[in-house]
Amino acid sequence: MASRWWRWRRGCSWRPVARSPGPGSPGRAGPSGPSAAADVRAQVRLGGIPYINLVKHLTSACPNVCRISRFHHTTPDSKTHSGEKYADPFKLGWRDLKGLYEDIRKELLISTSELKEMSEYYFDGKGKAFRPIIVALMARACNIHHNNSRHVQASQRTIALIAEMIHTASLVHDDVIDDASSRRGKHTVNKIWGEKKAVLAGDLILSAASIALARIGNTTVISILTQVIEDLVRGEFLQLGSKENENERFAHYLEKTFKKTASLIANSCKAVSVLGCPDPVVHEIAYQYGKNVGIAFQLIDDVLDFTSCSDQMGKPTSADLKLGLATGPVLFACQQFPEMNAMIMRRFSLPGDVDRARQYVLQSDGVQQTTYLAQQYCHEAIREISKLRPSPERDALIQLSEIVLTREK
Repeated sequence: MASRWWRWRRGCSWRPVARSPGPGSPGRAGPSGPSAAADVRAQVRLGGIPYINLVKHLTSACPNVCRISRFHHTTPDSKTHSGEKYADPFKLGWRDLKGLYEDIRKELLISTSELKEMSEYYFDGKGKAFRPIIVALMARACNIHHNNSRHVQASQRTIALIAEMIHTASLVHDDVIDDASSRRGKHTVNKIWGEKKAVLAGDLILSAASIALARIGNTTVISILTQVIEDLVRGEFLQLGSKENENERFAHYLEKTFKKTASLIANSCKAVSVLGCPDPVVHEIAYQYGKNVGIAFQLIDDVLDFTSCSDQMGKPTSADLKLGLATGPVLFACQQFPEMNAMIMRRFSLPGDVDRARQYVLQSDGVQQTTYLAQQYCHEAIREISKLRPSPERDALIQLSEIVLTREK
């Protein structure tokens, strides 16, 4: 049982417990180490290995993989790769985001008091501002890489505002679709003002973001961020459907995860790189970093739905099961408890399905497997961003990858 391989240490991510495989066991057979893992990832990309078996193959290929912080080495005097003293990534990013929410509210030029209150409801400064922080850090990292400029352009800062506005609009719309009653520890827009008005409030935030985007005047950037809105819609449609085939189901889940969560981060990072650097290679680095961190972020979010309490999350836990959604922990647990397949196909709609599915997940290694998969995505994000010239911002982006894995809400 894979679950015996893992132990939990506070403040760390999941890590495998060293063991001595017997003759003929998976740990003995075949190649081992990073090259084997690379071969496995290549086969997955080519369709040679089912998605659902990805983590099990990676685990046997790299039995001694440790937590993601091993990939980020700091010098003994706590300095970054660039040699400058390390700062908290959120504090480092926030210096370019002072007045963020005030500036967003200025974009929401609304005469109707009720619509104004609804549209500004989530812009109360109590969110994590995770996306704007990443965008601001990426802007500086790309500018420094290109011409050693420490100046963040006004247009790059605007991308950070737009990213937060698109994200917030998607939350308002998602809460309507999910009939959610709480978000960030308070009542949702749809519960206070009703579903119809909530939809209109989300639309208004998107329109304000579109106007701000048009003002930048860069057609390439406009095209990049317009793709985000399309992906959000397509991702929501993917979430409404399900796949009978086990392997298609996992691919479906990862595609939905990219479109609903990672696309915004990936394309926002790419947008600021386009504004700050003409090199297409840098644009791809920024995109790949955002994509991998974004997918890892959602994988951990899906884990926390099973491991955190409602007070920590600011929303009810087991929410995905109640919505009929089979996330990573469920799909991995299904390998050990095949009886979950029927529950997945009926979207946990029968009495007792949600509680039984939750117990199956907690009895399986689904949480560990999903966490380990998130580590792989963060490792890839670090590999990409490390191609940029050393800077405090680049190292802060590396550190953010670890924060994604160890967060509790």
